[in-house]
Amino acid sequence: MIDRLPAVAGRLAAVFRTAGFTVEGVAEALGAEAGAALDRGEPEPARRRLPDAGSFRTLVRLFLLAETVPGEEAAAAFAPVDLDDLLDAELLRRGSDGVAAGLDLRPHADEHGSWWVLSDLDDGAGKDVEHVLGAGAASMSLARATVRRPVGSLLDVGAGCGVQTLHCSGHAATLTATDVSPRANTLARATFAISDVEVEVLTGPWWEPVDSRRFDQVVCNPPFVPGPPAVEHVYRDSGLGGDGASALLVSTLPSFLTPGGVGQLLASWLITGADLAAAEEPRTGWATRPRQWVEEATRAATPGGLDAWVVQRDVADPALHVGTWLRDAGVDPASPAGRARTAEWLDFFAAHDVVGIGFGFVTLRRTAPGEEGTAVFEDMRQALGDPLGPEIEAWLDRVTWLRGHDLLDEPLVAPPTTALERGFTGSDEGWRRIGGTLVRLDGPQWRHDLDELGESLLAGCRGHLPLSDLLGLLAVAHGRDADELSAAALPVVRDLFLHGLLVPRDALA
Repeated sequence: MIDRLPAVAGRLAAVFRTAGFTVEGVAEALGAEAGAALDRGEPEPARRRLPDAGSFRTLVRLFLLAETVPGEEAAAAFAPVDLDDLLDAELLRRGSDGVAAGLDLRPHADEHGSWWVLSDLDDGAGKDVEHVLGAGAASMSLARATVRRPVGSLLDVGAGCGVQTLHCSGHAATLTATDVSPRANTLARATFAISDVEVEVLTGPWWEPVDSRRFDQVVCNPPFVPGPPAVEHVYRDSGLGGDGASALLVSTLPSFLTPGGVGQLLASWLITGADLAAAEEPRTGWATRPRQWVEEATRAATPGGLDAWVVQRDVADPALHVGTWLRDAGVDPASPAGRARTAEWLDFFAAHDVVGIGFGFVTLRRTAPGEEGTAVFEDMRQALGDPLGPEIEAWLDRVTWLRGHDLLDEPLVAPPTTALERGFTGSDEGWRRIGGTLVRLDGPQWRHDLDELGESLLAGCRGHLPLSDLLGLLAVAHGRDADELSAAALPVVRDLFLHGLLVPRDALA
């Protein structure tokens, strides 16, 4: 029975370390090319790199190459753990020609720790309702976006097999993981046992398992996929319909944060034709629904305030969205069942005027009583090579700094990571300047268009004069009213500051 798995898993770490079945050991044995091929689903290059015999070879064949091995070979690889115990716990399964993996088990690591993750096999067949995912792309994107500063208590909502909890184990003193799926929690307990990470694991939907408790940090990779109100797969579907899961979690999360606590989650939102038409600027229409959720979340944070940063990383049209998630569940969209499900999903979106589905990250921080929060909604669909977590940490710091300072009183500096690009077009008189763009060279590589007046202002940001003095000099030089110029410039300067294109003088000291 799989319920026996956590007890058995706790005895496997020593076996795996002795065999070298770790992230470092696998990378060293396979090499970069074979490792990359294995990640693409091409196992043969990796198989050719394996040693001729030994426990490492057996473990890689079982869990990374999905091969069947003789029973006596498996028994030797897992010794002193008894093979029958592994079969009873469903980690392995016996076939007519040997032993194969019954679950997905693979080494996992980041710069702070090295673990093993247990999840259900993804063999290309359709997934059942309680299928438990491993460390997938969405999960890893949240891990890279998570704030890693030390905290006392951390909650992982919808933890699945426990990947987020593992990544948070290096900076949180106590860990709590919840999931509505008993199977997911069993696999999470096994993951934590084999990785020697102490975690409180609770079963139940949404916030129910931790009702009335508060945490210094909350992370959540929920069933965020918008679709009809049904649960075909618990890792993907909430049963609430549309973007109900994201709406529920964003709007209620602050109630479970301590003052200063930070919550982060993946979320999706429906973008409707009505939202785009009603927006003052069409490019901001995508944020209509997340903005409503944040307003509700701000009320939930009372008596404190709420800092909120909602970042849209991708937008899919309804047809692409449906096809992507059907394939993810192992359903061919061209099959009769796939076409029927596609029709059901597209009918649902059409009935709700959905023209796009946005996806991204939501970061919420509960402020102290009396502190007014900051809410920003940004489209960040540009390529991003660096992890987003450090950028989110820096954004939170900038928001805190702004609460205690008046930009007009501060000498500001354009750091070395800020560059100015200028554009020109040809004319009869030669090159004619058509604009300038301020660019950040690291992190999200933010870009802001500037007119000549803005360029002149930024040229003066060398940390010698406060912003008010620079604006006064600029007003005199260009025959502008100083107060009007300041009113127009402050929102621009604030955006540049929040994006790290301007920093306080002391930051570069």
